[in-house]
Amino acid sequence: MTKVLVVDDEPQIVRALRINLSARGYEVVTAADGAAALRAAADAHPDVVVLDLGLPDMDGDDVIAGIRGWSTVPILVLSARVDSRDKVTALDAGADDYVTKPFGMDEFLARLRAAVRRAAAHTADEPAVVETAAFTVDLAAKKVHRDGVEVHLTPTEWGILEVLVRHRGRLVAQKQILREVWGPSYATETHYLRVYLAQLRRKLEPVPSRPCHLITEPGMGYRFEV
Repeated sequence: MTKVLVVDDEPQIVRALRINLSARGYEVVTAADGAAALRAAADAHPDVVVLDLGLPDMDGDDVIAGIRGWSTVPILVLSARVDSRDKVTALDAGADDYVTKPFGMDEFLARLRAAVRRAAAHTADEPAVVETAAFTVDLAAKKVHRDGVEVHLTPTEWGILEVLVRHRGRLVAQKQILREVWGPSYATETHYLRVYLAQLRRKLEPVPSRPCHLITEPGMGYRFEV
């Protein structure tokens, strides 16, 4: 089942999209503001995001940029802004398509299907399972196994691990992880990361005090190494 994250603060739009998408077999998750959208994107792992730009707490372009910091999930903008500059800004920020309000449901659904198809084609060759000497991460199933046994991770632990695994071999800044997993208002709460990385290492690293997969880059961020 394709999971759609709908981000809009207009209840009537959300209701109409939920009814139409659910009737066609989609699973629908909703968020009414930017902070909730970033949290939902990290926690719910949607297959596609439908995003309004005029959100109460931040501009939709900032939400796009935040999601793009760690995810290639297709983003379909659904906005009343018709100025071409707004469209260009959203697309440059990382949106995949742009539909203006008011919109026809048939056209919207066609654009949504096209975005999902493109994303599926793009990710077809990417490994869904990442193996280390100590554990295996299944990005598609959202599961981790160690010594053949599934390791229970909290949603937050999984969110951090997924960000790092998808950027494996590269430094991921502390602020980026905080923004994507907790939301933009938590960008300075670096102690959260220390606590959760310690938990992840206890669960996954052969020697937690000498990690070889979940690496700290002091003062900068973290890096996942296979």
